[in-house]
Amino acid sequence: MNDFEIGRAKRARRVYSFDDIAIVPSRRTRDPRDVSVSWTIDAFTFDIPVIAAPMDSVVSPATAIAMGKLGGLGVLDLEGLWTRYENPEPVLEEIRRLPDDQATARMQQLYSEPIKPELVTQRLAEIREAGVPVAGALSPQRTKELHQTVLDAGVDLFVIRGTTVSAEHVSKTSEPLNLKEFIYELDVPVIVGGAATYTAALHLMRTGAAGVLVGFGGGASSTTRSTLGIYAPMATAIADVAGARRDYMDESGGRYVHVIADGGLGTSGDIVKAIAVGADAIMLGGTLARANEAPGGGWHWGQEAHHHELPRGNRVEVGQLAPLAEILNGPSTHANGQSNLIGALRRSMATTGYSDLKEFQRVNVVVAPHNSL
Repeated sequence: MNDFEIGRAKRARRVYSFDDIAIVPSRRTRDPRDVSVSWTIDAFTFDIPVIAAPMDSVVSPATAIAMGKLGGLGVLDLEGLWTRYENPEPVLEEIRRLPDDQATARMQQLYSEPIKPELVTQRLAEIREAGVPVAGALSPQRTKELHQTVLDAGVDLFVIRGTTVSAEHVSKTSEPLNLKEFIYELDVPVIVGGAATYTAALHLMRTGAAGVLVGFGGGASSTTRSTLGIYAPMATAIADVAGARRDYMDESGGRYVHVIADGGLGTSGDIVKAIAVGADAIMLGGTLARANEAPGGGWHWGQEAHHHELPRGNRVEVGQLAPLAEILNGPSTHANGQSNLIGALRRSMATTGYSDLKEFQRVNVVVAPHNSL
């Protein structure tokens, strides 16, 4: 019923973005103060289901510590400026001041500085000394090279994050990372992604990953859709991966793999809908780049923006909205859904009568395109 004819030689499935769906209240309501938004993965429990994305404009050692103290998790990009430069502040300042027509080329140059293993150790130690959970991220291409340095430095969670990550990468020129063998040999939980389909997610779950990141080309700084023609509307992508989680639980005899929405989460309403269609937690980039403390200083970019061969992202100006604590927990002085994200989640859960995140995944959802409201 969701299959449409594009032309005589091609049919396509109808899928949905967050703007295409809405949550429907039930007969019961609750006091928002009685709602739990805590989230547990492996041995770690977090007060809020928010992960700060491993992007230089979002997470520094200082903001990773701040996220931890606010009940969330900050993931440091171990291929970013903090592991390439002893003092990255002048580099961050230069990136903020670059003219638009020079930004990509200059960022490619700045990110060509080699990664220094001793800085990987130093940055992770700084986070650990603050007494918060330590998480670092590498791309699949760098994981084999640097993972031992990361493990020796000590991480609580290890993130393997790329634009898209598969369990069956094929290459004629290099030996690909065998995710199943790699994850099996590690002593820490691994979160891996992105994935955007049922099949891709199911294969990643079979590698032993503790969590799967869902998303492709939907971030504020991503130009993947216009560059490569690839994009995964997030409401359908999350629901598909949640279906893979359900089926993998049956297949594995009860092993639960966490679904983490990553990309296209611009407002608190998007966060609410992500959990409603099956996400256990959410990874935020541009939304947290607006925090006063964010190292981007009102600008936002990801690894795709400085790819050495085919950039698929922009450095975008997002502005500075409020302190990190206010963006997450309020009180908000804005009505645009960009601050007090957790307060909005609590309110939505209370309005629909659900007491915790797992219950809230059962909320009624309807197809209601935004332009028809």
